[in-house]
Amino acid sequence: MRLLRMLWGVPLAIGAALACAQGEPQPDALAMTDPIFRDFALDAHLPGLVWGVVIEGRLVHVGTFGVQDLESRRPVSADTLFRIASMTKAFTALTLLRLRDDGRVRLDAPAEQYVPQLRTWHYPTADSPRIRVRDLLNHAAGFVTDDPWGDRQTPLPEADFTRLLEGGVPFTRAPETAYEYSNLGFAILGRIVTNVSGHPYPDTIATTLLRPLGMDSSGFVADAAPRERRALGYRWENDGWRLEPTLGPGAFGAMGGLQTSARDYAKWVSFLLSAWPPRDEADSGIVKRATVRELAQGSNFPTLRSRPGRSAPACRQAATYGMGMRVAIDCDLGFTLSHSGGYPGYGSHVLLLPARSTALFAFANRTYAPVATAVWDAALALQKAGLLPGERPTPVSAALADAYASIGGIYRAGDVQVAADKLAMNFLLDRSAENWARTLRRLRDQVGECSVDAAPRATGALSGEFLWQCEHGRVQGSMELAPTRPPRIQQLLLEPVAP
Repeated sequence: MRLLRMLWGVPLAIGAALACAQGEPQPDALAMTDPIFRDFALDAHLPGLVWGVVIEGRLVHVGTFGVQDLESRRPVSADTLFRIASMTKAFTALTLLRLRDDGRVRLDAPAEQYVPQLRTWHYPTADSPRIRVRDLLNHAAGFVTDDPWGDRQTPLPEADFTRLLEGGVPFTRAPETAYEYSNLGFAILGRIVTNVSGHPYPDTIATTLLRPLGMDSSGFVADAAPRERRALGYRWENDGWRLEPTLGPGAFGAMGGLQTSARDYAKWVSFLLSAWPPRDEADSGIVKRATVRELAQGSNFPTLRSRPGRSAPACRQAATYGMGMRVAIDCDLGFTLSHSGGYPGYGSHVLLLPARSTALFAFANRTYAPVATAVWDAALALQKAGLLPGERPTPVSAALADAYASIGGIYRAGDVQVAADKLAMNFLLDRSAENWARTLRRLRDQVGECSVDAAPRATGALSGEFLWQCEHGRVQGSMELAPTRPPRIQQLLLEPVAP
């Protein structure tokens, strides 16, 4: 109990002080997330925890709890270094995609083209396809889930890994038939990075991503960092903390070996978020924006899961694994990318909301700490309080605006033929002009004159929705344009809003 009281007495460092140091504007309201993380840290028996909120490319809030280690009792700070475990996988994936951009690797090539030891493997069925690089990225190579075993392989010497590959591994199913999370698969990707780049995996990650992003405190050799900055990892066992051994660098570092700080990691998520939305401005980043967005491309093996966190009501998500990121559409938060990290001594999670240019993350120094619960609860609390940026609207294209103006003219005239030159060739084949006239007349009798000048909401460059205010109600509508030049209206829906 004495130790717990001591931890509770460590002051909570929130974003205002960090913001002043960085000269960044910091809304005090973001501190509403602090009790969520603090309560979680107490309930989950965490020695230390750090969390951050990134919005529009800035680390706008950081909170901390507890201590880096139980010996010195140094408080956790934004510069404390944590192992982030499987959140390393996104770094591996993006580096591999960068090598693909440079013409040095092909995603659809057999992995054995880059790792010769795989050529002699015995596959589970006679009709099994050879494992592709893409299958390893998407966890669809047919390997068994291997979290407990895989974590302990981090320091495996490269020579021992080579011998493991030469001996072949058992499959749990044929490749390309299902998703199953595999640390072994990402260790093989690390070997591909090494073989293709001609440099050790950690060096290639550093020169491709870490150093260009200014992540100068991050790396794969935990003991190389100053002791006074490291969060030591602990296991909560038999109602007490037990120090976990530090896992050194090795062949499985590509699946989970990175050590970083909140301040460094914020630079990474800011870079990832900057890839959205697609746009015309110069693409001068260290990796092309379109390449970064490939991290969200999955293997078409979706899983049904409950949203992480304890917030009600629960939201069921159809999720898939992209490349180093889990992809899901959430009923409250929309398009999400996320990933957890679980490791002996550590637990972490990151949640990206690309359409809102926002990310939340947290690092803890307790074995397999399920910090995803607090991260998602905090995001939902910010969303409920109206503190998350809104999703960026899709611009209304000139073609869509022109079609929308024609639809207004159709309603006023009660006749689709006043815009005959704006209609695609299928439009009057699918529904006659006479039928359209009757439908428009009934709608007009029901709601009266409508204000048709309200701006539409684009759902794409060639599709959109709109809502009209009318004399006796409202009309909701949608439009889709055909893929022709010029684009013409292929489908139009108009109906009164039900009470």
